[in-house]
Amino acid sequence: MKGYEVFKTDATNGSFEYWATSVLDMTLEACAFHALDAWQVEVYHRGLKQFTGIERGQFRLEISQHNHIGLAIRAFVRLEAHRLHTGTSWFQSKTQIIREAVRAYLAQPLLTSGSTV
Repeated sequence: MKGYEVFKTDATNGSFEYWATSVLDMTLEACAFHALDAWQVEVYHRGLKQFTGIERGQFRLEISQHNHIGLAIRAFVRLEAHRLHTGTSWFQSKTQIIREAVRAYLAQPLLTSGSTV
């Protein structure tokens, strides 16, 4: 490809990837540094999809799609903050949050919409 530098990375398991850049003087070390950044983006997307259900929203209106995506990203950021604060995994953090919410509800259930005080 004219005007691009192409790198091939080999993994220990035999797989490989090609990376292309328009920065012609990029070193292999710089390419490896950027590959780590790209991997972190992949990890973020996997976590976002796995723990928020972002892809399961079935909406026709654009505003509904935007709201769902925005709230899913917000929920994931809160999950990530909890994970970093507690030093646990995403799965453990989500489980802790859900357990605490259920515990709080069972301790003082909300009144149903049809009941009176």
